[in-house]
Amino acid sequence: MKTIVGLLLVALIAAWYFMGTGVYNMAATEKHWPITEKLIEWVRINSIAARASELEIPAMDDTEIMMTGATHYDAMCTDCHLSPVQASTELSQGLYPQAPVFHLRQPLISPEDLQEQSKAYFWVIKNGIKMTAMPAWGLTHDDHTIWAMAFFVQRMGNMSANQYKELTHGSGDHPHTNKHHHEHKHELDIDLELELEHDRHDEHD
Repeated sequence: MKTIVGLLLVALIAAWYFMGTGVYNMAATEKHWPITEKLIEWVRINSIAARASELEIPAMDDTEIMMTGATHYDAMCTDCHLSPVQASTELSQGLYPQAPVFHLRQPLISPEDLQEQSKAYFWVIKNGIKMTAMPAWGLTHDDHTIWAMAFFVQRMGNMSANQYKELTHGSGDHPHTNKHHHEHKHELDIDLELELEHDRHDEHD
């Protein structure tokens, strides 16, 4: 027993020294070893499944799902996850791990698999994933909106560009988009005000 404890202690000290020297490269351009990737994926899948399994899937109108989910996805997710009308972005190419591209995935068929997937998507969208650049949208969006996004993402498999355009741009302005336009305009107004204030100070000088 003492031998085992001693070996574990030596291993911990060696690992601590190894990490402390800076030998381990944290750059996103330096990929994990295959065994490390498989271990992380295994932990991630099981962690999500354990927490998502108790969720109750709400009943939602199909039209609402597609319109609400589509407009929010288009405004919030396409820089990383892309869309049927969008090629790779600079951001998506620089991510590690790479964000999944949902419209290139084959849709599931089994009702049981679909239920598990929708729960997992909801949990991930709401809570985010550590060290993946996936944010926790639940901090700024209600469950109703997040469920709509989860259901929409499920239906993106093999979605055509025309279908996506109709869902995201066929209904005119959307409150989510208008909100972003308003925030962006507010930032521009602040910048302009600061610039004018700077010019007034220069004139006095």
